[in-house]
Amino acid sequence: MRSNRLRRWFQPGLLCIGDAAHAMSPAGAAGVNYAIADAIATANHLAVPLLRGAIAVADLQRLQRRREPAVRLAQALQRQQTRQLARLAQTSPPIHLMRLISHMPPVKRLLGRVVGLGFRREHIRSPHHVNRR
Repeated sequence: MRSNRLRRWFQPGLLCIGDAAHAMSPAGAAGVNYAIADAIATANHLAVPLLRGAIAVADLQRLQRRREPAVRLAQALQRQQTRQLARLAQTSPPIHLMRLISHMPPVKRLLGRVVGLGFRREHIRSPHHVNRR
């Protein structure tokens, strides 16, 4: 149950996304959502350079700068969740986190939204509508 991330997600000719760039802890089961968001952001940001026939290192840098802050926040939240679960498991009798959260609808909605949608939502765009950066 470990999360980590590469300092640099790319090299000329190579881009790492999802678990290849940033392994997420199983806490919250958010890893696949961030991998999908990475893939959408990659398609959106690299479609125009691919249509032009060349991807510059600057294109890859911009993509990492866009996605990395959301990943850092998610990993920090996962670390906090893991610490909290460890603390709760040591109480006597153990408190069930899900039962605790279910009594707080605003917290439940917020956590569900953050885990399900992430800190930075990505939307699929046609290459003809992508900002030409």
